[in-house]
Amino acid sequence: MRIAIGADHGGYPVKAPMKELLESQGHTIVDLGAYSLDPADDYPDFAKAVAEYVASGQADKGIVLCGSGVGAAVASNKVRGVRASVCHDTYSAHQGVEHDDMNVLCMGARIIGEELAREIVSSFASAKFSGEERHKRRLGKLLDMEASF
Repeated sequence: MRIAIGADHGGYPVKAPMKELLESQGHTIVDLGAYSLDPADDYPDFAKAVAEYVASGQADKGIVLCGSGVGAAVASNKVRGVRASVCHDTYSAHQGVEHDDMNVLCMGARIIGEELAREIVSSFASAKFSGEERHKRRLGKLLDMEASF
């Protein structure tokens, strides 16, 4: 699977270990920055880059890391075709994909440690949309909402 990843200064320390983990699982990783620790960078820049990459079909999924994960999720969801959420537990990470077709995972590196982040990222990356009728119906309603704005 092709996964885009990005992080601001708040998420930067966790980005490299997540890339290594995903690559060890056989995924192709596209790193959209930051490429160095810059305390003056801004999360919307990296969230936008990842979200647009996923929305355009260049990646199957995306991961955005910032301090809390909240800003990354808010910014990512501004891009049409993106369904992003903050997940700080493994259940939400896989259930968000299975039931809601979530395609961008947002995490706060200042909220969770590296080991939990590894479990969450693995859960997200391995999850597939269920395709169950009720989930397709609900996703259709979300897509209709998005199209109306």
